[in-house]
Amino acid sequence: MASPVKTPGHVAAPGLGGVGESPLRPDGTLKVAGEFAYASDLWMDGMLWGATLRSPHPRALIRSIDIGPALALPGVRAVLTHEDVPGRKMFGIDHAEDQPVLAIDQVRHQGEPVALVAADHPETARRAMARIGVDYEVLEPITDPRAVIADPERLKVQDLGGITRYQPVRVGDVDAAKVEAEVVVTGEYEVGIQDQAFLGPESGLAIPSDDGGVDLYVSTQWIHNDLKQIAPCLGLPEERVHMTLAGVGGAFGGREDLSMQIHAAMLALHTGRPVKMSYNRYESFFGHVHRHPALMRYEYGATADGRLLYADVEIVLDGGAYTSSTKNVVGNAASLGVGPYEIPNIRIDAYGVYTNNPPCGAMRGFGAVQACFAYESMMDRLGVACGLGPVEIRRRNAVSQGSKLATGQVIESPAPLADMLTRLEAMPPPPALDPSDLRNLPGGVSQTTHGEGVVRGIGYGVGIKNICFSEGFDDYSTARVRLEVIGGEATALVHTAAAEVGQGLVTIQAQVARTELGVQKVTIAPADNRVGDAGSSSASRQSYMSGGAVKAACEAVRAELLALAARRFGRTDLAVAGGKIVSRAGGVLGTVEDVLGDTAIEETREYRHRPTTAMDPVTGQGRSHTQLALCVHRAVVDVDVDLGLVKVVELAAVQDVGKIINRTGVEGQIHGGSAQGLGLAVMEEIVVSDGVVRNPSFTDYLIPTILDMPPMKLDILENPDPEAPYGLRGAGEPPTLSSTPAIVAAIRAATGRALARVPVRPEHIVQGD
Repeated sequence: MASPVKTPGHVAAPGLGGVGESPLRPDGTLKVAGEFAYASDLWMDGMLWGATLRSPHPRALIRSIDIGPALALPGVRAVLTHEDVPGRKMFGIDHAEDQPVLAIDQVRHQGEPVALVAADHPETARRAMARIGVDYEVLEPITDPRAVIADPERLKVQDLGGITRYQPVRVGDVDAAKVEAEVVVTGEYEVGIQDQAFLGPESGLAIPSDDGGVDLYVSTQWIHNDLKQIAPCLGLPEERVHMTLAGVGGAFGGREDLSMQIHAAMLALHTGRPVKMSYNRYESFFGHVHRHPALMRYEYGATADGRLLYADVEIVLDGGAYTSSTKNVVGNAASLGVGPYEIPNIRIDAYGVYTNNPPCGAMRGFGAVQACFAYESMMDRLGVACGLGPVEIRRRNAVSQGSKLATGQVIESPAPLADMLTRLEAMPPPPALDPSDLRNLPGGVSQTTHGEGVVRGIGYGVGIKNICFSEGFDDYSTARVRLEVIGGEATALVHTAAAEVGQGLVTIQAQVARTELGVQKVTIAPADNRVGDAGSSSASRQSYMSGGAVKAACEAVRAELLALAARRFGRTDLAVAGGKIVSRAGGVLGTVEDVLGDTAIEETREYRHRPTTAMDPVTGQGRSHTQLALCVHRAVVDVDVDLGLVKVVELAAVQDVGKIINRTGVEGQIHGGSAQGLGLAVMEEIVVSDGVVRNPSFTDYLIPTILDMPPMKLDILENPDPEAPYGLRGAGEPPTLSSTPAIVAAIRAATGRALARVPVRPEHIVQGD
């Protein structure tokens, strides 16, 4: 059992379900039994069904919209267009004038919302949509991001211009270093569009409220940011938009932007009746943003013994039709563009551009994933050119405590990358699989091979990811904690607006409360906007930020509890342990229930991490991140080199999490992040042609299943960050970075192919790049 965490004023009780232990998730049994209520399960008597008419074109002018035939259909209660938006017609997660609630005079991407329908039955709503007549003037879509960079004023999707953000990074003198370099390697890399592929579709229920506002039950990642966008578009003050988190079936960044929230609320306010909206899988592919596709050019120079001298880099991220979070994704890609390596001379040019391709925004890894695939591929190329193995070339250039990132930011806390690589390399590799069991072979039971043509490869990958929000953002979380006696037992109620999206946050909040208050019974209130902002469930930040806020609120409650105890017992050397008030000198003085009596103690606290600064717009320098986390992967694959089929045999990972708050939870995060990295490596891609999505279904967009995910070996390190609550580091995103290049490196080792694009497809292996 993990040793109990101790801080002044309390004693953690082992077995209580506190920090460092792995209590059962309160939602776990319901979810695996199929009994958990997700947003798509919401129901209310008398509710209407909402539906969205979307553009079939990636770029077109709207000449007219005829809603008459749809309104004439029996059972249809409302058909709305942009003319019916009661407030501001634009919204956006990054800036308020980013995208229209409903298309006004043009559409900028396939699937853009054009009109809304509310009807008594979902099939009636769908038939009504088919009756809406939209006269489009179809235009040629702008789809080449590099062409936009070359001519941003002519090829502009937005009035703002063609480029969302350009972020350079400049360190030293790259041109002079090119003269000194003894070894030079170059590469061009491409990352396709990855979908978050959450299993719960965008859903929610809007109910007109008695105060003239609306109650919204939605699956989201950030309640208060939603609120700031929704209320102005409805023409309502924020206090009349009552938001409650509904059951969320996964997120991974895809629920940071709004989907059906404003639409459902508009229909509910217009009809005066509850309205439910729930996307099917096809619509979901158009209803949320995706991972940015990337085009990247890298050139590295080094000494003959493999010491990096310079990096010359261009990163182009296609943000699609609207801004979403592209500016911040560009910042991440630029600041982490050469990874956790010491390079004295750096030139990075990172771009985010507008096109008529699908809108892209937040997804697990947030710009660092794309860059990681490129810089890790470059490290493998450099190692070959210098006659060094993949581990040694990385170890030779690895950052450590005191090193500087490309932005000039000093790594202040432990960063044992070299040791992590050594530990990973020392892990025993898996044995050869028995080819008589077809399940062990590439292609599985389809009998594409019985072992002939199968070659094994091993590859390594390293990733570094920023934790929490960066570049000067006022990042904070709010928690309210109430301690009182209910039914004769001391009970803590924890209330935050933090979204539980499947990551186990409700478990962590309860663990923190048990540790800080020393009581067993903890209830987590539903997340809503009756408490202050908790920020987004993204950037691997909630354990850090909302965990920190709950800890701070609990400390305030505990201080008041011990003050009551001090008055009662006439002494101040007190602590709380296992529901008891104890003397530090030894001995139990009484129970928490005795001290509280009929008194309830309630405290609200905001928690902020240490401040960051924006990247300099010319040099890219600045202390832009509050925390950094490392993960390293080794992948073992078997490849049928004749057919191009890949089986990932094993993934091994070493990750530094600072402090293990919940071992089961953090292991699950590493497994899950690795699975998404595997998907990007060999199967997941939204295929787009001339701005049109060709595979908007789970039939054609493939994600890893239990048969694709291999066994994993984990080595979880605890090097505490002294600035973070309990010393923890965010754990959810780093494994998504390093797993992809490790798998691709292993495929390269087995096939000898360069493989400069992900996902790797069979034709890339058989025919070459």
